[in-house]
Amino acid sequence: MRHTRPVRLAALTAALVTAPLALSAVPAHPVSGTAASDATYAYTARLDIGDGTRACSGTLVHAEWLLTATSCFADNPAADLTVPTGAPKLKTTATIGRTDLTTTAGQVLQVVELVPRTDRDLVLARLSRPVTTATPVALASTAPTAGEELRVAGYGRTKDEWAPLKLHTGAFSVDASDATTATVTGKDGAAVCLGDAGGPAVRVTNGQATLVAVNSRSWQGGCLGSEANETRTGGVATRVDDLGAWVAAKAAETRVTDFNCDAAEDVAVGDPKASVAGLSEAGLVKVVYGAAKGSETLHQDLSYVPGGAEADDEFGGVLAVVDYDEDGCTDLAVGTPLEDVDTTADAGWVTVLYGSPDGLGHGKAALNLQQGTGTGAISERASEAGDHMGAALAAGRTATGEPYLLIGAPGKNLKGYVDAGLVYYLRGSASASFHQDSPGVVGVISAGDEFGAAVAGSPNHIAVGSPGETVGTSADAGMVAVLKHELNADGIPTPVASVNQDTDGVSDAGEAGDRFGSSLSMVAYRPSGASAATDSVLAVGTPGETLWVGTTSFAQAGQVTTLRVTGAGAVSELATIHQGTEGVNGASAAGDGFGTQVAAANTAPGSVGTASTMLLAVGVPGKDIGTATDAGIVQTFSLLGAPGDSDHWIEAGNGRGLPGTPAASQLVGKYLNATGTHLWIGMPHGPAERGAIHGLPWSNAMGGTGATVTTYQPGLNGLALTGKAFGMAIR
Repeated sequence: MRHTRPVRLAALTAALVTAPLALSAVPAHPVSGTAASDATYAYTARLDIGDGTRACSGTLVHAEWLLTATSCFADNPAADLTVPTGAPKLKTTATIGRTDLTTTAGQVLQVVELVPRTDRDLVLARLSRPVTTATPVALASTAPTAGEELRVAGYGRTKDEWAPLKLHTGAFSVDASDATTATVTGKDGAAVCLGDAGGPAVRVTNGQATLVAVNSRSWQGGCLGSEANETRTGGVATRVDDLGAWVAAKAAETRVTDFNCDAAEDVAVGDPKASVAGLSEAGLVKVVYGAAKGSETLHQDLSYVPGGAEADDEFGGVLAVVDYDEDGCTDLAVGTPLEDVDTTADAGWVTVLYGSPDGLGHGKAALNLQQGTGTGAISERASEAGDHMGAALAAGRTATGEPYLLIGAPGKNLKGYVDAGLVYYLRGSASASFHQDSPGVVGVISAGDEFGAAVAGSPNHIAVGSPGETVGTSADAGMVAVLKHELNADGIPTPVASVNQDTDGVSDAGEAGDRFGSSLSMVAYRPSGASAATDSVLAVGTPGETLWVGTTSFAQAGQVTTLRVTGAGAVSELATIHQGTEGVNGASAAGDGFGTQVAAANTAPGSVGTASTMLLAVGVPGKDIGTATDAGIVQTFSLLGAPGDSDHWIEAGNGRGLPGTPAASQLVGKYLNATGTHLWIGMPHGPAERGAIHGLPWSNAMGGTGATVTTYQPGLNGLALTGKAFGMAIR
């Protein structure tokens, strides 16, 4: 939308955006009042846009969000305030909680996303991490009234400084207001100057400040660089008191995969069985960009993807996503566990392809994580045959917003034990590896443990499955290790629990072939009464579980155990789920493989968890439907409450919206991904010749009908008609 303003305000249009010249060390005599001497206005941010191209101010209204002026980011704010949603065009950093810029107080964070208003000079700006050193200011709920006093703050020019080193404040009187703006006049010579755009205008009542507006335009009377005969200290502020619901809704939205930084949801789909340049099962990944921005195919014969396509690499079989470099674009981690490293067969490696405005891999060079190279824990171990590094991946952000990456190498031989397995943990400068002989990790290292065959994480905890673990005398009974992100004195994530089916409080018993921990999924959980999501809920798949009905046993019928992990690390069982659980649809049958895949979602991670927001999908790929052997199904549940109270059944062609009809060997449920908005089901084995994926809105997946199901399939909607088993990995 093109913004227009009355001619009489033309001189004010871009008045408050300035280029930050070298910071001055001269004591300030700010026009807009006095330098802030304490943390009262610590929620005010200084914005550096384009490494010194522009400077503005901003206002912290949520731990991860600032409000500021759209004019700070517009190409020509005097003519048009159109700014696209997504990453800023110019690199933008925000200094918050540092009212004196000569100190190191507060935090310096990157602005990674803009969400502009189209009705006023205002934009929400998302930060790369939550602010922990300053308290956001609450939005006012009533409009500014003529005659009331507002306190205004900013880092802009003063009477005699281009770039003051201290935040300055002043008192302003409201002249009038309309639906989106308020006109104000500075008291005692105070004025809003260049660089103050986006700074707060607050109402102080009984010592409590609430945000009424942010600085937009000003006559700049008395500001350094203004006309000598300009004496007017009035200006225009953008009202925000009516936007509380808008800000809250944006802050509460679940984050989407966004490889090209445009705020539209993207999807990456692996086809590890695809041929590349005639090389069988070299593997590829197809990326679909949201907002109809096209697609591309990634493989190891591209110049910006490390390695080279080789037969049987199966590139794209394992995927994870996170904004690893914190630039606002989601990055894609690709595990290639069958990669031959030089002459070392199936050693495996992991490639991180960075997102950019031009798409995956088209910005900074890829990061290739290969044992024996680079730095940190990964460099300390050599690539060895059969390591299968990258056979499992998990990625996310910690509670403080720091990105992390978990890499399983379940085939790693340790201390003479074949396939004992280990996990690599990467977070910032931290690089660690741990296994079942690491200090504090409960378990006995032995051959065939496959520690790291499954990994999962939440902002609070991480979990590692070792489905080959012997429990007592039961081989392949399985075990799961639970750890915190905080590194302990040994330099590894802090272990807090080890869980198997013989653990006190966990139902059933460890039995040979159960393979407890074959699949894992973990989400943050905010308990009732808690101020934040301090806990986690972990779903553990046990697809080898034998179930009994009377005197009849059903081998590999499978089940799922859900566990709550408190912030302190205490683990307790929430439920044990299988097709014999009270109220759960279906009957257990041999080979069902209930729990072969689990996918959990918290659709409202900032809110108290409820039965309607904490959700679980369970894959049952071996389920026969009629005469269709191994057609497969997906069952969904709430992670909270009795499983039978929320059980829903998804098969091809039923009311949930999954297309097609059940057919033999489709294995529906083997390939799943859960996001905050959709349950994605991969169908690489048909009915589409080269596979397909289907995104069911959670409203459908949890029993509703009618919501639009999203389908991606090679040969449709611009996707290249290539590949063999599209949908074996989805992120």
